[in-house]
Formats: sequence, C-alpha cells, structure tokens
Amino acid sequence: MKLARFELDKEIYYGVVEGDRVKLLEGTYWDSLQGTEETVSLSEVKLLTPISPSKIVCVGLNYREHIEEINAERPEMPHFFLKPTSCLIGHEDHIIIPEDSERTDYEGELAVVIKDRMKAVSEDQTLSYVLGYSCFNDVTDRSLVFKSMGYLTQAKGYDTFGAFGPFIETGINPDGLDIKTYLNGKVMQEDNTGNCIFNVAYLLSYISRCMTLYPGDVVITGTPKGVAQINPGDIVEVEIEGIGTLRNSVKAAG
Repeated sequence: MKLARFELDKEIYYGVVEGDRVKLLEGTYWDSLQGTEETVSLSEVKLLTPISPSKIVCVGLNYREHIEEINAERPEMPHFFLKPTSCLIGHEDHIIIPEDSERTDYEGELAVVIKDRMKAVSEDQTLSYVLGYSCFNDVTDRSLVFKSMGYLTQAKGYDTFGAFGPFIETGINPDGLDIKTYLNGKVMQEDNTGNCIFNVAYLLSYISRCMTLYPGDVVITGTPKGVAQINPGDIVEVEIEGIGTLRNSVKAAG
C-alpha cells in the first residue's frame, strides 16, 4: 500500500495511492487506513512530505563501499545524529544551495517511518513498529564535513537539505531493495540495502535504546557509494525498488 500526504484546495489530506489516483483517507494514517469513496488524480494535488516527524535520525557509514570511498573506518556500532525537521521538502520541491556553501552533495537513502512509540524495543520486534518506507535525499554541505565531523548538524541542517517522499510504502522488506540516485538522468549511486552493515531491525533497536521514537519519526539508513556535488539547474532523483522515485531540482540561494 502506497500512502501519500498532499495539498488540495489549500487543505492537507492523507490518502492511498492507486495507480495515477489517490483515495482520500478518513483522517490521518494514525486514525485509520480506511479509504473514503472520494478519489482525485495525482496530477491535481501537490505532494507534501509523506509525514511530518518530530525528529529525523540519520545513520552514517552504513554501506560498505561508501565507507571505502571516503577512507573511513568501518564502525563497530551504528553512528547516528539528528537532522532538523525545518530542512524538509517534498517531491518536486527545490533544493536551495546556500550562498556560503563551497560544495553541496546529494545522498540518496532509504527512510523508515515509525508508527508506534518505540523505547528499548528488541531487534526481533522492531519492524512491527514501522509504518513503512520512503525515499530520502540527505543533502549535505560537504565542505563543512571535510573541516570537522563536529559540523554535521550545520552541514546537513540547512533549509531544503532534507528531500523526502514521494510516498510511504507499507508492504516491503527493507533489507533487499535496490537503491539508485540519478544526477541529470545519469546513475551516480547504485547499491542494495542488503549490503548495509547494520540492517533496519538492528538500527531501530539500537536507536530506541538511546532515545524514544514517536509515531511519524523518520530514521534514514545511510547512503551508498557515489556521492557527488550538485549545482544550480541540476535534477536529482532517488529511486528505491518498490517505493518510487523522489525528484528535486537544484537552485541557488536568492
């Protein structure tokens, strides 16, 4: 089941995507996944980020080839940090490169959306707390990361640096999905989530022992090899098997 959050006639709705149409839900994902009889064409709505989270938890250094690419050491435990919700944009929104950025990169990632409150959940139970999965572009000011890992919040926290969507897919296994990132139609990143050091179940259990995850929270699970710079005029697409394609254009500030 593909879930969408969208704007229609200046109102925000939740729905179930069926082909090129979306069936309006009665309330939100949390109220009911029961659809109404009313449907609208996807071409008539403005897709928003599929959820509005209280926090975005980012996992770094999780794909083996990406670790080699940046000459980092393989972590013995998950490395994670937070990204502010103010960075979020939806499908077809613009990524804005800050005036002071020396280099801004894309990072295509699998996003996990939480449906129930999680605190210290065992690994074998974590997936039952998941609403579904989506695409995420963890846009990063690489020049700040090169200066110091202590700059991660700033490097990844600029407005528009969290492209998210277009849908949440509820019916897939997160651990064997092909993931690709395209820059102007050229494949730049290509891997499979099965090649992560830490799978989704382990990550959620580990994170939930540190902090409580709430319904709607998002955990992004790391980026594959192939990160590169984006520039004004570029089109970036993150495609994940079974979910869809998140597409954003790039603009300069101002």
